[in-house]
Amino acid sequence: MHDFHDVGNELYCERVAVAKIAKTVGTPFYLYSRRTLTSHFQAVDGAFAAIPHVTAFAVKANSNLAIMRLFASLGGGADIVSGGELFRALKAGVPREKIVFAGVGKTREEIAEALHARILLFNVESDQELRVIDEVARSLKRRARISLRVNPHIDPRTHPYISTGLKQSKFGIDIDRALEQYKVATTLSGVDVVGVHHHIGSQLTQVQPFVEAMARVLELVDALTSHGIVIRYLDMGGGLGIPYKDEVPPSPREMAEAVLPLLRGRAMTLILEPGRVLVGNAGILVTKVLYTKQGPEKNFVVVDAGMSDLIRPSLYEAYHHIRPVRRTTRRPRVVDVVGPICESGDFLAQDRELPACEPGELLAVMSAGAYGFAMASHYNSRPFVAEVMVDGSRYHVVRERESYRDLVRGETIPPSLRR
Repeated sequence: MHDFHDVGNELYCERVAVAKIAKTVGTPFYLYSRRTLTSHFQAVDGAFAAIPHVTAFAVKANSNLAIMRLFASLGGGADIVSGGELFRALKAGVPREKIVFAGVGKTREEIAEALHARILLFNVESDQELRVIDEVARSLKRRARISLRVNPHIDPRTHPYISTGLKQSKFGIDIDRALEQYKVATTLSGVDVVGVHHHIGSQLTQVQPFVEAMARVLELVDALTSHGIVIRYLDMGGGLGIPYKDEVPPSPREMAEAVLPLLRGRAMTLILEPGRVLVGNAGILVTKVLYTKQGPEKNFVVVDAGMSDLIRPSLYEAYHHIRPVRRTTRRPRVVDVVGPICESGDFLAQDRELPACEPGELLAVMSAGAYGFAMASHYNSRPFVAEVMVDGSRYHVVRERESYRDLVRGETIPPSLRR
């Protein structure tokens, strides 16, 4: 559910007309609903209220400070994958004891930063990384709390690019080798083994893969226990999907009802890493029609947002529903909605039926709150767009639109080229 709805023929976010925001802020821009973000967080967090748990928002889905601060105020933590995300999480006020650090390529500098910050734990993805964390921790006279991310070989039944639990995945340690790696970890003086982590993919629309993965990982937990290795944290990652088009994903409560019986009687804290399910349908991308163009085989609607702002359609062939901000009674046409980027792959929708559009009108690209702005680029030297959050009848610019000066900040021309 979300708080984008029609009042008459106008699209509103909570109690604010989207067109009113566009008139003030300009286009394109991302627009988020605070009420939707809050209800989504509470739905996930509340579903697991029966057991000790940490709901650590997957920052990679949307790293806006205001969104992270909102989730922290609701009791949430952060799942991070870089030093930059650690900096953002701390800047947003996320409690350090609720931050977990994943990712296959942590640098020594990032590991040191996280140790200085005294985060909850590292999710370790390889034997070499384990040894580097040990070395860095010992050099700082610290001990790093760690989980090993295990690959349980479960098919998440999602897009191959966002499947992370299969044998061919770059992520994690093969579950069949995990016991051996845990034994090695217990011999290292710079680390404390405290948990097990798994994450099988993103945009999952069935409960069964979560259940299968949890069952496999719990077998490993039992094997570790039999070897005297006590597991205090079980991190089941995230990945719960959202409806973009025709999907009917399970609710957080349905997922909890399927998973919690497996955890009954176990003295562990569960870590959840929801991302898309919290922010995906809580945000939209608002764009303006620049031109309409009729070709011999296709009709085009050219808008001012492109793949530099929202790359998912080009990268994954992902579907986003697109609708007029102000509904009309014009007859629909089949069009490609394309942006201004100089790439044939720059599209937001292909062969999509939309009411006939006119230059200057606004379109809303729905379900764009996750992996939208977070994956934006400066390609074609386009400044980053603004981000706005609605709170009831008010709205706030939570990231200013970049200027051209912002594009060249930090760049210099060598003296030899100034002549």
